Amino acid sequence: MAKVLDGITVIEQGTFITGPAAGMLLADLGANVIKVEQPETGDPFRAFKGGLYSPHFQTYNRNKRSITLNTKQADDAEVFDALIRKADVYIQNFRPGTTARLGVSEERLRQLNPRLIYCAISGFGQTGPASGRPAYDTVAQAASGFLNLLINPENPRVVGPAIADALTGFYAAYGILGALVERNHTGVGRSVEVSMLEAMSHFNLDAFTHFFAENEVMGPYSRPSVSQSYALKCADDKWVALHMSSPEKFWQGLARAIERPDIFKDERFATREARIHHQAILIELLGSLFITRTRAQWCERLAAEDVPHAPIYDTSEALQDPQAKHMQLEIQGTHPTLGAWKTVRSPVSFDGQRPLEVIPPPLLGEHSADIRASLLTEQKTRKP
Repeated sequence: MAKVLDGITVIEQGTFITGPAAGMLLADLGANVIKVEQPETGDPFRAFKGGLYSPHFQTYNRNKRSITLNTKQADDAEVFDALIRKADVYIQNFRPGTTARLGVSEERLRQLNPRLIYCAISGFGQTGPASGRPAYDTVAQAASGFLNLLINPENPRVVGPAIADALTGFYAAYGILGALVERNHTGVGRSVEVSMLEAMSHFNLDAFTHFFAENEVMGPYSRPSVSQSYALKCADDKWVALHMSSPEKFWQGLARAIERPDIFKDERFATREARIHHQAILIELLGSLFITRTRAQWCERLAAEDVPHAPIYDTSEALQDPQAKHMQLEIQGTHPTLGAWKTVRSPVSFDGQRPLEVIPPPLLGEHSADIRASLLTEQKTRKP
């Protein structure tokens, strides 16, 4: 695996998703990420069925090492400060106002290490009328206008994974990488701030641009209508997705696949604008056809006609697809005590080299002794 961040040390004091996700992205690129956790309980995301190794925790904490520190105790506080002095990056996602109480404010840590990149992740920002409010994934999606694009009016309920949490971690890592590049020129660290509200508002940029440019408030069917996207049930109760867009060749290919060569001569479906206007009718028509064959049969027909499509896989199916197998998306590491551990690799390759190696997420405090010993050795080495 190409470790493009080899030599970069990250101290992550993150919990749940946003901070750990940022740390994991840097770890995937080869950074030495040390996760600082509370003794006995650790990251609250660890808790699961009486244990401390939940699937949620595993998702965002691979390729890291864990040390437990109670910084209220003098010895542990000294270890924490020693880690900060040699670090390149510090990541926290505490609620604003918490850092001073915990002794991890930017001002104090920068006194220890002027080169430190200090990343603060929050829900609504470090200042302002909502800065002190608790924020979780759904709260940020709603506040940014993004959730409005996902709620089905006919069945209004929250769906899908923790998009806001994960994306905020991505944006944090993006900011950190920019600050690291700048530090190569200046030698001085930066403060990097990102909130879930900011991250999701930026991710929702298409909807805001439509509003700014056309005074159009987009809804859950706005983009699928314009992009001509479909989810169609097949005879075996499996589903196929189509994304037809506007090129006429795709529509003609679809006409051949469904054995209705003249369907797009119908004035309701003859042009892009007509298809957008009459999409509900087209959904019903296509639905009545797709239900007559299995998903595999439809995929074969659609592929033969070069129609943009994919089977709507569940997680037990997706990585078994021949292309996913070819891309080696599923990888495996070995934990020293827990054994084999599977995950999905980082999507970024360098010089054609796929990142196929992975270190399973750490047990709580798994590397405490090693990290402490390393600090002690360094201290002895520096003494005259």
